Amino acid sequence: MNKPLKFMNLKLFLLAAVTASLATGCVTRERVVYQPAPPPVAPPPVVYAAPAPPDQTVVVNVPPPAPIVEVYPAMPRPGYVWVQGSWVWRGHGWVWAGGHWAHPPRPGVVWVGPRYERRGGVNVYIGGTWR
Repeated sequence: MNKPLKFMNLKLFLLAAVTASLATGCVTRERVVYQPAPPPVAPPPVVYAAPAPPDQTVVVNVPPPAPIVEVYPAMPRPGYVWVQGSWVWRGHGWVWAGGHWAHPPRPGVVWVGPRYERRGGVNVYIGGTWR
């Protein structure tokens, strides 16, 4: 075989191979579908609230979340007491009342933090107070 004819046969062979592969579906097209990214999921914000009024008692259907660990600063002056932060019920949900240093209202009293108790089948929230 002479060279031009050999080169022509190679071209025809390659053309036939490409045509055959296209006809048999060997070549696929990828369909790219773009979808908007889902909205970011952020943790619920921690809302800081003032401490509950003394001796506040409220019936609550849901117990509070786990306490937030607080790092408290040095005592501002002798005689102050650290009042630990706590979850406080605000009618529609729990909000965090951050801890703070407080001076007892009179000598000999101690801070009793807020708590919730199970009474008669319901959760009762009891606000903190000095005793």
